Amino acid sequence: MEELMEVENKQVILKGYIDRAPLESDMELKVGNQIKLKISKGCNSVLVKNLYLSCDPYMRARMRDFQGSYIPPFVPGKPIEGFGVSKVIDSDDPNFQAGDIVSGFTGWEEYSLIEDTKKLRKIQQHDIPLSYHIGLLGMPGFTAYAGFYEICSPKKGDRVFVSAASGAVGQIVGQLAKLYGCYVVGSAGTKEKVDLLKTKLGFDDAFNYKEEQDLDATLKRFFPEGIDIYFENVGGAMLDAVLLNMRVHGRIAVCGMVSQHSNHDKEGIHNLFSIIRNRLTIKGFLQSDYLHLFPKFVEQVGAYYREGKIVYIEDMNEGLESAPSALVGLFTGKNVGKQVVCVSRD
Repeated sequence: MEELMEVENKQVILKGYIDRAPLESDMELKVGNQIKLKISKGCNSVLVKNLYLSCDPYMRARMRDFQGSYIPPFVPGKPIEGFGVSKVIDSDDPNFQAGDIVSGFTGWEEYSLIEDTKKLRKIQQHDIPLSYHIGLLGMPGFTAYAGFYEICSPKKGDRVFVSAASGAVGQIVGQLAKLYGCYVVGSAGTKEKVDLLKTKLGFDDAFNYKEEQDLDATLKRFFPEGIDIYFENVGGAMLDAVLLNMRVHGRIAVCGMVSQHSNHDKEGIHNLFSIIRNRLTIKGFLQSDYLHLFPKFVEQVGAYYREGKIVYIEDMNEGLESAPSALVGLFTGKNVGKQVVCVSRD
């Protein structure tokens, strides 16, 4: 019997559960692990070499021991999991062959044995950068697409506000809204990000929320006639101020609340009566609720990118060892655009 070749498989593991913003010290680069580059027949699994890993805000919630979420927590001592782009090394699944490029859930490690192959998608559009398949054409892009079109029900001329607008989701929401004929304003946390929104991403205007003393007054300055659509990524004081500035029959798509990820010191919402007065529609959603639209999304947004109608900004870290700092940077505003870790380019 042919001896199965083994190689070292570096991994990033979670050391233990936390109840605060993550630190690099909460994770560990584990070396010395060996993995076979051939898999056993009959296991219906796929062995992949990970190329690009996605850092996303929802991962913070998976670092605490809470079973009531839509996705289970990480397992301490095991590799962190997330979306990735990978190359198939060996396969016992007839839908995948060695050499295929796939996207889906994988481990934060150099090689992963994926048993639930139903969560893998074969990448067909190789004319678009591979890392974009965990960003522009991945979960963040699809979140923007489904949230904007299905939740926000846009109309031409709508006034649209996007918080965390330079992030992986927000930058796509704003550009889709502009393509639809809307007036779009975004908020971000640095001058650099505000400039990107207005120059590279095509927003009509933008502001640095950290420089504003009164968010209600700020929104009235940018939306003197009120807001039709709010794409919610932040929560807290920003949401409270937005409620005071929504127009009648306004729509709010609740995508994320990055300011509220901690279990401690959660901010209450005081302006809820505005929901009644202005007959607002507020709906939380997950992109997985709309997976039937994914093929249409890939086709449409892929075409926008090829035609130069949409641009995408990535923040790329090199090497698996950089993954902990890349993830931690999400919660301090360090990243500009979609945060990605390059594990390997081939």
